[in-house]
Amino acid sequence: MATVEFYRQRAAQAQLDAEKATLANVRERHLVARDTWNDMADKAESVITTRAAAEAEKRALAETA
Repeated sequence: MATVEFYRQRAAQAQLDAEKATLANVRERHLVARDTWNDMADKAESVITTRAAAEAEKRALAETA
């Protein structure tokens, strides 16, 4: 979960940097970075959820065997 938190923190920092930017191209660069960090966090959360479900399924199969 630390990875997801790191990604979310980086996304928040990119948002702050975008708000402070005075040049449009710099603002856009930070907004793209924010979206990328958020995408990475979403994917990491999905992996964590999928992995937990797979482990639960393995445990359930082991208990019935």
